[in-house]
Amino acid sequence: MNRPLPAVRLRVPTHEDAVAWHRVFGDPEVMEFYGGRPTALSVYEELTARQRRHDAELGFCLWTILDETGEVIGFTGAQPWRPGWGPVGETEIGWRLGRAHWGKGYVTAAARETLRRVRAAGVKEVVAMVRPGNERSISVARRLGMRPAETYPHPTLDERALCFRLALDSPAASGGNGDDINNTV
Repeated sequence: MNRPLPAVRLRVPTHEDAVAWHRVFGDPEVMEFYGGRPTALSVYEELTARQRRHDAELGFCLWTILDETGEVIGFTGAQPWRPGWGPVGETEIGWRLGRAHWGKGYVTAAARETLRRVRAAGVKEVVAMVRPGNERSISVARRLGMRPAETYPHPTLDERALCFRLALDSPAASGGNGDDINNTV
């Protein structure tokens, strides 16, 4: 069954959003594919500062997601792929959402807006790096019209990370048809 996606608002992360991200992502289940445990506040302080620089320099970043009430519920956006492995130098789209908001379509709605914004900033293609087994993120990538393209050996884990790609000038870049939004992370 299709249902309308929720209204979301994206904003460049503020310094205060570091505290909100730390709180929202403090659930080990949220962090299952990011080390399995909460991350220190200082990591989010650095991350939000870097995103403000990305927005100023590139016109896009990992934006804070706000729900209909203005509550911080996660982030989505794009940034240059930073690690020295994988799709080096390419623009990665990503998302992370607080557990209480899973399965409601927030990430799909926010990621579709991200695609619109990065396209407007002149980005021609995006990638999404997803760990095997992260079915919620795989479902979001597919709903966005992304397709698996290749895998990369993870430098510290005994697995190959999945790389999904989407050319932003392709018909698939319209964001798909919204089917199966119940697997949203």
